[in-house]
Amino acid sequence: MNKIILLPLTLLIFFGAFAGELAKGSKLYQKHCASCHGVDRAGTVAPPLLPLFLKKIPEKKLIYIIKNGLPATQMPAFPQLSEDEIKSIIAYIKTPAKINWSEEKITNSISIENLPTKKLPIKNIKNIVAVVERGHQKVWIMEETKILDKFDFRNVHGGLKFSPSGWKLYVPSRDGWIGRYDIDKGKFFGKVRACVYLRNISLDRTGKYILVSCWLPRSIVILDAESFRPVRFIKQDGLISAIYELYSKDKAIFTYRDKAVIGFLDTKDFSIVYKKIKEPYEDFFIDPFEKYIVGTSRKGTQLIVYDINADKEIFSYPIEGMPHLASATFWYKNGKFYFATPHIGKPYITIWQMYKWKFVNKVNIRGNGFFVRTHPTTPYLWTDNGKDKIVLVDKNDYMVKTVETIKGKRVIHTEFSGDGNLAYVSLYNKDGALLIYDSITLKLIKKIPASIPIGKYNIINKSRKYAPYLLGKDVFLAKCWGCHHQTQSAFGPSFKWIVNHRSKDIIISHIMNPEATYKQLGYKRNAMPRLDLSEEELKAIVSYMMEFKDAENN
Repeated sequence: MNKIILLPLTLLIFFGAFAGELAKGSKLYQKHCASCHGVDRAGTVAPPLLPLFLKKIPEKKLIYIIKNGLPATQMPAFPQLSEDEIKSIIAYIKTPAKINWSEEKITNSISIENLPTKKLPIKNIKNIVAVVERGHQKVWIMEETKILDKFDFRNVHGGLKFSPSGWKLYVPSRDGWIGRYDIDKGKFFGKVRACVYLRNISLDRTGKYILVSCWLPRSIVILDAESFRPVRFIKQDGLISAIYELYSKDKAIFTYRDKAVIGFLDTKDFSIVYKKIKEPYEDFFIDPFEKYIVGTSRKGTQLIVYDINADKEIFSYPIEGMPHLASATFWYKNGKFYFATPHIGKPYITIWQMYKWKFVNKVNIRGNGFFVRTHPTTPYLWTDNGKDKIVLVDKNDYMVKTVETIKGKRVIHTEFSGDGNLAYVSLYNKDGALLIYDSITLKLIKKIPASIPIGKYNIINKSRKYAPYLLGKDVFLAKCWGCHHQTQSAFGPSFKWIVNHRSKDIIISHIMNPEATYKQLGYKRNAMPRLDLSEEELKAIVSYMMEFKDAENN
């Protein structure tokens, strides 16, 4: 009987002591921390102090930071606080908090910089590369091997997006801030805080709106891309994995980590249609021709293909280790389209055929990789494996070779210039570097010191609308190179001449059935072979051709 009475009494004492500790921590927090981190811990001039941001930081490190501050930041030291007082603050900031966010708070957060403009010496906007230097909280604007400008952005982590023209760059942070750099004016425009914890951003296909997926509060926020003013605040009851725009229609697609649903957002009226699926897609990509969604779950037991037009899953394949589908890469060879993806926590990448969906190969890269990239200019898939070498996988026979970098430095994330001639590779260390290689000879051209450089972003390689263009270059090299040149006359007219003198419909008709169209084009006889292209090959080659259309003829 005594034991039954003592147990609740013990619990009451424990919870009473814990409540007292939290009350003490709350009081100390409001006195010492609230002016920078916010009364509600949502952050103001300093980052949020909430469980989502703190769960991976050991208590010992938090104690050290509060006691000693952080050099080169606005975080001061608090040597006057005892260790017990600091532990009370830590206990308090690790408890859940109710976050209220609103369109009014978004509007009040808008900060527009009044900086002078400057003209950057840009030769080709499509070769601009934005580099995230996480260690110094900076973003670089580069072309080829030159840094043209740098700007500060606190808590930058990646996920940068270009406007459709490429002349504006949008930069998100995990704590909800979105900044814009105007490349055409050579200056940082300003920033806005869309929410407290941000997953990713996208732009609608016109570039008019910024689409923001948020975890705190759970929402989709639509912002005017020019003024940053909120247009719509759409509450959600799940954790969104990511949101991506479609380039072919006024839609965006998002999925959840914790709900077996796909959301289709209309980017004109902001209505949402939800479609049920069998299990949540915690990571996904949309195929280059916007017919399918390829998704997977954190459990990593299935790779699934969802047909957007048919509203159903049409393919699944058992796998081990969650594919990192957001970093998948695409290419074309021998009449077929492929993608490759790394697997989180597994020492391999996998190769898959698209459109006649099937598993092709598992390639051992001898370590846990996180990114895989390619470009029509290179014969390789460029990946990393958590070590100090670049891992190259031949796209024809899947044989593996490595490129030495700097011993003991961790290689991560390759990206290419728009033309594919240069490969940018990060050495992901505090005393790391950005390495720039000739993508064909694999010769190191330049090494630029950098502190924890991570993502590199180029409009051709990172904007979804250019995926068919890149695949079309592969189709061109396989099917058209013998008779046509991109800009010069060869056996046949150049692509540049064709797209500036013929309609898109005529071009498609002539590719599909030249015998039926050659007279209409003024030829006495037909010299164009019938290529029997698949629907995807045709879309790819036409997309590639249309990039040579002069601006005045668009």
